[in-house]
Amino acid sequence: MKLESSVTELKGIGAKTEKLMNRIGVYTIKDILLYFPRDYIRYKEPIKPGEICQEGMYAVMGQVAGTPLLKKTGRMELVQAKLADGTGYIECVWFHAPYIRSQLKSGQTYIFYGRARTKGRGFQMEQPQIYTPLQYEEKMKTLQPVYGRTEGLSNAMLVKAIRQALENVSLAYEFLPEKIRKKEGICEYNFALRQIHFPDTMETLTMARKRLVFDEFFLFILNIQRQKEKRAQIPNDFPIQNETVIPYVISHLSYQLTRAQKKCLDEIIGDMKKGIAMQRLVQGDVGSGKTIVAFLCMALMGENGYQSALMAPTEVLARQHYETFVEMCERYSLERKVILLTGSLTAREKRRAYENMQLYPDAIIIGTQALIQEKAVFTNLGLVITDEQHRFGVRQRETLAEKGIHPHILVMSATPIPRTLAIIIYGDMDISVIDEVPAKRLPNKNCVVSISYRNTAYEFIRKEIKKGHQAYVICPLVEESEEIEAENVTDYSKKLMEYYQGEVKVGCLNGKMKPAEKNRIMESFANGETDLLVSTTVVEVGVNVPNATVMMIENAERFGLAQLHQLRGRVGRGTAQSYCIMVDNIQSKASKKRLDILNHSNDGFFIAGEDLKLRGPGDFFGIRQSGDLAFSLADIYQDADVLKRAADDVKELLEEDPELKKEENQRLLLRLEKSHVEQMNL
Repeated sequence: MKLESSVTELKGIGAKTEKLMNRIGVYTIKDILLYFPRDYIRYKEPIKPGEICQEGMYAVMGQVAGTPLLKKTGRMELVQAKLADGTGYIECVWFHAPYIRSQLKSGQTYIFYGRARTKGRGFQMEQPQIYTPLQYEEKMKTLQPVYGRTEGLSNAMLVKAIRQALENVSLAYEFLPEKIRKKEGICEYNFALRQIHFPDTMETLTMARKRLVFDEFFLFILNIQRQKEKRAQIPNDFPIQNETVIPYVISHLSYQLTRAQKKCLDEIIGDMKKGIAMQRLVQGDVGSGKTIVAFLCMALMGENGYQSALMAPTEVLARQHYETFVEMCERYSLERKVILLTGSLTAREKRRAYENMQLYPDAIIIGTQALIQEKAVFTNLGLVITDEQHRFGVRQRETLAEKGIHPHILVMSATPIPRTLAIIIYGDMDISVIDEVPAKRLPNKNCVVSISYRNTAYEFIRKEIKKGHQAYVICPLVEESEEIEAENVTDYSKKLMEYYQGEVKVGCLNGKMKPAEKNRIMESFANGETDLLVSTTVVEVGVNVPNATVMMIENAERFGLAQLHQLRGRVGRGTAQSYCIMVDNIQSKASKKRLDILNHSNDGFFIAGEDLKLRGPGDFFGIRQSGDLAFSLADIYQDADVLKRAADDVKELLEEDPELKKEENQRLLLRLEKSHVEQMNL
């Protein structure tokens, strides 16, 4: 079995399962081996039945009371049993598993592992796993992988397929030079691949993860450095001759630009006047005013007779940018055509957009990935801007740039990355930082609370909605998971609908929805038709809703601090006082210490820096930043030390062998070429 073989070569994967695998991006044996767990189950110490005090995942030890019952209801068979001891009992039920009845012996001691739910005055477990005390003792020594899934694809199916692939596939070649491996003290590649899926111990998991994270950073930085020289030679084909529009618009704004915004603009204009094409990143904290900077740059390009394009990650955000830019052009009497191009436009609307892109060589063009489609032909593209750039793959960004002839490149990000790390990650770009928030913005009021505060929070949300405002509730999961204890959007939205009894209009949003459905829900919230939006982190690059004043985040301990900061940036965008309520479900000393940083600061760059200091080995459960730069495992915050060491090793390697021609670097060169193709296809 080869790495390039179809996943259907694995036993048990037919056409139906293949389609499900394709949905999660798995097509080949290599794909499934690189489909890493998103979490691990660490089996808990067993408790007595009477010690269960609230719903959740438990390992419960007791004796089977009496003979288990087999009941038939229509076509369904179910087995019922009670696990009891001197402290109390818990009811257990299994569906479509009649063999369980003969497996359980009355009076014998077992440990049942599963989710306990309230039933009547007691608790019930559905489909719990069954272990003898000896079996469970062995389980407690292991870490069980939990994978991201799609409907119809179980965790057990993925575990079985990955075990089979690891047993049958030929070993992958070791591509890191031995000198680097020894220097960094990192394990062999195939060992890392096995241990990341099925770790023997926490120690071997940490070793495996360190190796794979190092690989991601090392190859990423090596690619950047090898491309840097080529990009530095690209000539500036769109020089700036006229500069009247920016001072004109600034003088007519109803507010003053911050010092940081002015400095950023000066740096961008300076780049556009140089002999080579601009490659610049603008890092701006949430609410720092990046949009007006983008508009002024695009207006400047239009004044000089060039087109500019801004690619946004969602249709709703693209439409919002479009409406804002149209309104500003009208307000400041700028005779500039603003064009919108998104996937949801009708065929007639798209044809009109394509025609306008040909008719207006100085147009401002706003869109989504529709901008990189073959039919989208630009006339005179001089500036390309990507908004929330980490949401786009390398290939998507470069395809847009290729729509013109060496246009200026400007990427914008609200992800607060400390400068020392940003210089490494964006090694081929100059960096501008907007680290001030406009004076008119009121800072959010923050609080970190336990789950006992929920009803108080619900009532606070009700009061804000009665004032005419809106609110968000963020959950980490789309739907309930048997493996992970965390709130999910599906059940939580139903719970809130019941709680508010129709008084509050509740919407439900998650990343698994079809684009058209996501757009409909987000537009409904943006237009004020929905009062309360229950969502996953998909809203962190959502629309600007100045009317939203409350952000409640469930399981805040599962998120990275930088991501929490971005989430709460969805509120506080209007003139009213806004609030962020972070619910810490575990209330550990470590989580309290981390969340307390957010509780006392609204400065994203300070928060990112503090996040670096608090991360340690084993902190990679549940707190990975979402989506940053499309790394599979690596996290620039918790893995900052590995990132810095990888950058140092790349520098040393290229100083010794710039073209990677030495024999010991040939395998690395081969792997690098493959990784570049993979990055381009992200």
